[in-house]
Amino acid sequence: MFCSHGRITSNELDDYCLTSDIRCQDFFPTLETSLYLLLTLCFQQGYDFFTLAYIFYLRLVCVCVLGRWEVEELKENTVPGDRGLVLKSVAKHHAISAMLTKAFIFDKKPLIVQYEVNFQEGIDCGGAYIKLLSSSDDLNLEYFFDKTPYTIMFGPDKCGEDYKLHFIFRHKNPKTGEYDEKHAKRPDVDLKKFYLDKKTHLYTLVLKPDNTFEMLIDQTVVSKGSLLEDVVPPVNPPKEIEDPSDKKPDDWDERPKIPDPNAVKPDDWDEDEPSKIEDPDAVKPEGWLDDEPQYVPDPNAKKPKDWDEEMDGEWEAPQIPNPKCETASGCGHWVRPMKNNPNYKGKWKAPMIDNPNYQGIWSPRKVPNPDYFEDLHPFEMTTVSAIGLELWSMTSDIYFDNFIICSEKEVADRWAADGWGLKKLVASANEPGMFSQLVTAAEDHPWLWVLYILTLALPVGLGVLFCWPTKVREIYLFLTGLILNTLFENSEDLCNNMHFKCKTDEDIDFKKLDVSKPIPRGKLKYERDELEDDEIEEKENEGTAEDGKMSKPACSLMKCEDMNRTSSWIALLITTTSYLRICKICLALSLLFLFDNL
Repeated sequence: MFCSHGRITSNELDDYCLTSDIRCQDFFPTLETSLYLLLTLCFQQGYDFFTLAYIFYLRLVCVCVLGRWEVEELKENTVPGDRGLVLKSVAKHHAISAMLTKAFIFDKKPLIVQYEVNFQEGIDCGGAYIKLLSSSDDLNLEYFFDKTPYTIMFGPDKCGEDYKLHFIFRHKNPKTGEYDEKHAKRPDVDLKKFYLDKKTHLYTLVLKPDNTFEMLIDQTVVSKGSLLEDVVPPVNPPKEIEDPSDKKPDDWDERPKIPDPNAVKPDDWDEDEPSKIEDPDAVKPEGWLDDEPQYVPDPNAKKPKDWDEEMDGEWEAPQIPNPKCETASGCGHWVRPMKNNPNYKGKWKAPMIDNPNYQGIWSPRKVPNPDYFEDLHPFEMTTVSAIGLELWSMTSDIYFDNFIICSEKEVADRWAADGWGLKKLVASANEPGMFSQLVTAAEDHPWLWVLYILTLALPVGLGVLFCWPTKVREIYLFLTGLILNTLFENSEDLCNNMHFKCKTDEDIDFKKLDVSKPIPRGKLKYERDELEDDEIEEKENEGTAEDGKMSKPACSLMKCEDMNRTSSWIALLITTTSYLRICKICLALSLLFLFDNL
């Protein structure tokens, strides 16, 4: 589980309360039973009462304050035999730590910290970050708590809708010897999915001797920068600071604009004119009922039986709108409406001009910073000798596994492949296929079925089109004729534009086209040959009415003598292309909705 230039399996860990040598799972069941056992040990076995009382107090702290850890497998997508460290308690303080097999010294080798986290129940408010504890003579992991000095803090943290990936390091001031926390700038990517998808994610921090850093999630860089430039507050303070003793002079003028002192109010400027006046042109509407009030007592209202006039006063019926006013233009005293006063100018003010005495915004003068220092190697941090988890969470079952601290990226990658990579493969194998995901999404949102049908109908329609082109063309021409004849009023112009020669009802007997028995082109030509050119022209002109207006001939694809084959196929191509675009849009919307909700 914890590893520094080596490996230790998770089975070698146990869940101890770090404030004592007492196992948290060995709590006494009740306080009464605990007190009884303490008294029994005290009087029968001769143990010191105060020592046993102290042990009882520590156990009480473990029960009421300290959180519980377990070593167990994942709830979902379990890898058989692979167990991790799991935070089990809610709203309690959790702390667990381990010494590294070898202390890490920041010199010429990079630092790589990597571990896995799985928020098995999601996360409401809590963290899953680790601390690399600073090496010191007084470091005692039995008393590891939130004030224990650390060198680096790294990992995910979330509360409310604030999703964070911490990277904090403590920098030692070379002048004062004090430590300050430096926070890396927040990643630009959206971290929400890593906290809510209930999958195991790999968190990696890489620190290099050239003072650069990288933060990775699932071996993808989410943030990178420089320890000298991309942390807040900066490692090195400014060379100059504002003089705290400097004060702004009393005569300093910061006004960029001032009223014109030479401006004079015009003689015709009247400040007493109101902004609104009554409209003198307004006339009272006809039917206005001056003597009728807008509201009248409700004639159907009755005084409550429990009404006490001595206590409640004289009862009055509630007011309702006057029914006589519903049919009238208005009721009550009529008042002229108000309108804007054309003579209104308001209070006169002198126009603003540039201030000739403007001196700009005052700022204190700069003086050398007495606390200035320059540290060009912030990578050289305090030596790390232990790793720990010190957390408080409102969500339980946070899973940790496969911690590693090393200097070689290849070692960390192989470690990740053996642990996180295997979990990822198992999770991928257990995920439903694309078809199942589409069906599930459609069950929750039935309108997706329309998109699926439109999308699937395209290849079927194209297959029928190319396998039976003649039959499809006849059906298409029939349907297109009905549509065009319905949409266009001037059917004759439409036929002429499409190179049709049309006959009226008097020339031929109209027969509905039987799509199962297409009309041969020779038959249409034969009927055309029976009429001379003059007769055709005469028949075409018979549709003219006496008033000079053209009557509508029954022009459709069923009445047309001939049709240009090229025009029909162009129309078919346009329709197919439009349908293809619609299907593409439907498919895109469907996939977008699906993947947005995965």
